[in-house]
Amino acid sequence: MRLENRREKLATLPNFIGRMGRYVFFALSLLALSVLIGMLGYHVFGNLGWLDSFHMACMILTGMGPVAEMKSDGAKIFSSIYALYSGVAFLSVAAVFFAPMVHRLLHILHIEQNDD
Repeated sequence: MRLENRREKLATLPNFIGRMGRYVFFALSLLALSVLIGMLGYHVFGNLGWLDSFHMACMILTGMGPVAEMKSDGAKIFSSIYALYSGVAFLSVAAVFFAPMVHRLLHILHIEQNDD
């Protein structure tokens, strides 16, 4: 999907809302995939139930920290790798979510600068 450049007019509100919808859907898809990866890993390697795996994955992904102790070496390795991944994934999801809003704001500020 192409965004308008600085020489083009600002996108209409319906176009912007549609763009936001697509970006939000993509961000939520990335978030869901990340939680699913964590759930599977904690269920398989950490021997946690599905609900506990979901809880642990969400807590790690948002940076709150672990809620269950990982006892096996495999579980500790997965938990460490997932924690490193989660730091990058959370920031990436936030960037995807806010990108259209920041672009629109910068576009508006650039248009106002050119009007002077």
